Amino acid sequence: MAPATFTAIVNPVSGGGHAAARWEPVAVLLRSAGAAVRTVPTHDRAHAISCATQAAERGDVVVAVGGDGMVRDVAEGAVRGGGTMAIVPAGRGNDLARTLRLPGTGDPTAIAELLLAAPTRTLDVLEVNGVIAPGNVYIGIDSLATRIINAGRGLPALLLYRLAPLQAILRWRAAGYTLTVDGERREVRAHTVVVANSGAYGHGLRIVPSAVLDDGLLDVMVVGDGPRAKIVAFMREAKRGTHPSRPEVTVRTARRVTVDADRPIPVCADGDEIAQLPADIRVRPGALTVIAP
Repeated sequence: MAPATFTAIVNPVSGGGHAAARWEPVAVLLRSAGAAVRTVPTHDRAHAISCATQAAERGDVVVAVGGDGMVRDVAEGAVRGGGTMAIVPAGRGNDLARTLRLPGTGDPTAIAELLLAAPTRTLDVLEVNGVIAPGNVYIGIDSLATRIINAGRGLPALLLYRLAPLQAILRWRAAGYTLTVDGERREVRAHTVVVANSGAYGHGLRIVPSAVLDDGLLDVMVVGDGPRAKIVAFMREAKRGTHPSRPEVTVRTARRVTVDADRPIPVCADGDEIAQLPADIRVRPGALTVIAP
């Protein structure tokens, strides 16, 4: 069987502007194995989705070279184009790649071997107000933290991911949320609502440990109102994955969730603000084919 054709969609600003350099050794190895390789630097989100969609429709393997935001955009194109996606983690968080146990850019040979062997699995995706996201949607103190993270691209990633939540806590006050979960409506004062598919974000946090990428379900976590000291305790426990046992935390599964609030709150997915409230979130089971062990 002839080697596949790969189209790499590269975010030029990922990894401090080093994403293209991290991809090039992989591209050289793929070409030396006889594969055809195209490399497309992106201009913006719409351009990334468009290029990924066209590549998927041609039958190319579409490679997301960047962080979780680039993975989200390329995943949307792969789903629209009915194609196969691969991930070369070259961003700050790389949480979906970590969850899938993909090799990092420090080992281009391992990446090239995986792409050429092309083992695939199907993943669920979230659709939020028409936007595809393979990871998680979050609305609350953590989405405010995402705004802070994206405004501080000059800082080291791990430092930024730890400082931003603390800054968000100082600016945040609990909101009144209206949730409709599989048709059941309720109102709650809370600090955040997470609708999870992968359950991982924030540079390695398993924020919703029960989430599974291919079970056909959303995991809905609500962190209820409480003093700021409780938020700090929640963050500390989140590093160990023990936070779902806290009394202010509830987790349930669903297939469709609508989230609204009593004031504007960022609606974020996989590292970027992608929608406004109200957010209509549903699962699309098995919609994304990805190369992964």
